Amino acid sequence: MYDELTKKDIERMEKEIEHRKLVVRKQALEDVKEARAHGDLSENFEYHAAKKFKNQNESRIRYLEKMIKTAKIISDESADDVVGINNTVELYMEDDDEIETYKLITTVRGNSLKNLISNQSPLGKAIEGKKVGDRVYVKVNDDFGYYVVIKSIQNTDDDGTDELRKF
Repeated sequence: MYDELTKKDIERMEKEIEHRKLVVRKQALEDVKEARAHGDLSENFEYHAAKKFKNQNESRIRYLEKMIKTAKIISDESADDVVGINNTVELYMEDDDEIETYKLITTVRGNSLKNLISNQSPLGKAIEGKKVGDRVYVKVNDDFGYYVVIKSIQNTDDDGTDELRKF
């Protein structure tokens, strides 16, 4: 299994890895060293908290490195009239009789609470490559799906404000 990421996603991940290795790792090691100096480690909350933070940082570094290593690089460019990565799309939700706005992004930046939907999500897969006016069936699973109509497409750039997911 691989994630589809843009070059900008990779650049952001590499920048985070560098920061974690050069800044966060150094501080985490210093915190562990300082907490260890407080004596009895079995009841030393600061020591256990510092170790946990250090381990979380190392885990995040490994996770990002694996994501980069196994990623499939995709383009974030699309025609003006076609839904693609980084496009903001207005959708008419037939079942709810409402218009909702979403931005199509890669999985590493997905955040449904901010209407940032992944191109790997059921909705993202359904609308990617479609045009204004298209009525699209979104298959959630074998038993459920719904229809949306694409009302507008706004070509937007990845300006760096969509944060990487923390996982």
